[in-house]
Amino acid sequence: MHNIPYNSEREPLVIPEYGRNIQNMVRYAQKIENKELRQAFVEKIARLIAIMFPQERSQANYQIKIWNNIFRIAHYDLDVEPPTGYTPTPEEDKKKPEPIHYPQSDYKLRHYGHNVQRLVEKAIAEEDKEKQREFVLTIAAYMKLAYKTWNQESNVTDEIIKADLEKLSEGKLSLPKDVSIPDLLQGLPTKSNTPTKKKKNKNNKQRRRWR
Repeated sequence: MHNIPYNSEREPLVIPEYGRNIQNMVRYAQKIENKELRQAFVEKIARLIAIMFPQERSQANYQIKIWNNIFRIAHYDLDVEPPTGYTPTPEEDKKKPEPIHYPQSDYKLRHYGHNVQRLVEKAIAEEDKEKQREFVLTIAAYMKLAYKTWNQESNVTDEIIKADLEKLSEGKLSLPKDVSIPDLLQGLPTKSNTPTKKKKNKNNKQRRRWR
């Protein structure tokens, strides 16, 4: 029987996408005693990686990335001089990316969405009272549409929308009781009332041709 080693018995791959052959070449380079030969050999490894992974070259500073990865594979125990002029250090692996700061908000009635809250804030800041009234009515109409979209089984009334509008604006915006909020869904075609195209009679076409 051939004594074939299993991958589980081999050294773990530091960068799996580069494969075991690249890692073996880096290990061989670490054993080269002559500095010039070692330098030339590692430069060939870097060129080989660039050929094997052409997508790397489309990125900015791809040479820095390739040489950083070579040093990672060597566990930073490699006496060569990168052409980039920067020698990576073990601290590179310890660096963590900056955390992404998600916008924190204490918005109420989140089922209306973030954009509705932003519209409410703009309406509050509107100084022209006439424009503000029209703006508020438009916002209320959109809120009514959103409510019907996400709560299809429940009936929405103008009173519910007006109350929610006051909550979102903390009492700074309101609509009079006698004002009706437009229904943006009215007038849209449905499957039942959508006109269907009449099928053309093939026989009529043939008769017209022979006349």
